Amino acid sequence: MADKILVKVLFFAAAREMAGGESETSVELPPGGTTAQLRSILAERFPSLAEAAGSITLAVNQEYLDEGAVEALKDGDEVALIPPISGG
Repeated sequence: MADKILVKVLFFAAAREMAGGESETSVELPPGGTTAQLRSILAERFPSLAEAAGSITLAVNQEYLDEGAVEALKDGDEVALIPPISGG
């Protein structure tokens, strides 16, 4: 069994700005790592994301998660951080 999994993280719109302009990054997690653990790692890596964490929606492999939902991640999963969209 692998001792880590690698997850691809995509940043959209304002989340990209909060991540210092990066459009994507990779994060290593322990096997069985969750979206909650991923959020924590990203908050440490990108402090401005931590401030807006409650308003950012996650999508795992193009499937939106319900607010507050925690999902186990697998090696190779793609997680998108999608901030609220405003406009008129």
